Amino acid sequence: MTDDPSVLHPAVVKMREYLSIVGPLLGGTLAMREAGEALLPRWPAEDSEAYKCRLLTSTLLPAYSETISNMGSRVFAEPIQLGDDVPARLMEYWQDIDQQGNDGTVFGRVWFEDALGKAISFAYVDFQNIAQPDQPEGVVTAADLIAVNARPYAIHVRPEQLLGWKEDGGQLTQFRFMEMVSEEQGAFAEKHIEQVRVLEPGYWAVYRNNGKDGWALYDEGVTSLGYIPIVALYTKRTGFMSAKPPLLELAHLNVKHWQSQSDQDTILHYARVPILFGAGFDKDAEIEVGGGRLVRNDNAESKLSFVEHTGKAIEAGRVSLKDLLEEMRIAGAKLLRVENASPKTAEQAKEDAAIEMSPLQMMATQFEDAYAQVLQIMADYIGEAEGGHVQANGNFAADYVPETTLPLLLNMAAQGKLSDETLFSEYKRRGVLASELDWANERERLDQQGPSLGLV
Repeated sequence: MTDDPSVLHPAVVKMREYLSIVGPLLGGTLAMREAGEALLPRWPAEDSEAYKCRLLTSTLLPAYSETISNMGSRVFAEPIQLGDDVPARLMEYWQDIDQQGNDGTVFGRVWFEDALGKAISFAYVDFQNIAQPDQPEGVVTAADLIAVNARPYAIHVRPEQLLGWKEDGGQLTQFRFMEMVSEEQGAFAEKHIEQVRVLEPGYWAVYRNNGKDGWALYDEGVTSLGYIPIVALYTKRTGFMSAKPPLLELAHLNVKHWQSQSDQDTILHYARVPILFGAGFDKDAEIEVGGGRLVRNDNAESKLSFVEHTGKAIEAGRVSLKDLLEEMRIAGAKLLRVENASPKTAEQAKEDAAIEMSPLQMMATQFEDAYAQVLQIMADYIGEAEGGHVQANGNFAADYVPETTLPLLLNMAAQGKLSDETLFSEYKRRGVLASELDWANERERLDQQGPSLGLV
């Protein structure tokens, strides 16, 4: 039993094991170096100085982070489309959904990619009352809310911030997370303070650590909601409020590549600097090595030569790295493989064919549902009946080798096996052409242009 608000839920402890792997990969080379021996073990006979040199010269191939970014680009190939059922006031909030200048699409992409890379991510909907000096206290009507510029807004809560929760019958009854706030220190400096925010239905509290006195209540308040305004976005759910990164195996392969690349760089260093070997010389003999110099010795048995690496291990390492690249490509592409994601009964199968979706497309659908929950919370705050829905118009087609498929499509069009309009659509779908281009307008421009002059 503990009254410490920062205590970790057992499921959070498990998820942080995953984060210790995927977090540094998403952070890049500097984050991987900071992870040190956890992701780049020290060799048994390697001293600390040699290991430090090896660590500081290791560089990361960002396969994991780029895969996450590329998948995000597919889901957000076009801006998120608001449904006709979204109230006008929420459409207005959408343009600055987090009160940080980010519209709903920008906020949504960060939220989605965070969940894709780390398994789960959260959106917390808070309500900020920016009261004006000449306004009376006690905002109670929709007109009053508008008058004092009070509005709900979204806050992105990353899984690293999660501390724990409580639930009753599948309903969230408490949610705790760590947040960082800043307080001014003089005219220019700022002091950053960690604090724990505790959310319960209709109530919130903030705790701060007072050093030797431990955690103490700093602030608290009530909300108009009878539930906790937190939305969890899962990409591979394993339980209530817990998940596992869907591309964890790709992450392990990327860590292996990080380690193997370090080994390869090290052996290349030694191979490029040959060792001079001498035998039969007096121990006090002075030897100058360099161009335009001749080494002489009266001892007929003496010899001087360079010891060089055969290069076989270097080639083996290079091949191993190439194999790892292929394995990572396959592991990353699995989100695009189409599989039957909608099992149906025999009766349902007669009425409709089973829907085939890629795992990435399924995640996009889950994202749409999660965002609809965010809008509904906002609607509940301001007294709207419905929050409405959103749609992510992504590109979920599997195109593993675009450098091969793009020329193939062009060749098919040249042979009359594919229409110019379809070719235009396929190039547009793959991101070669801007999404806002329209075939009818482009065709009109081509007609006005006349025969191509071959100018660049």
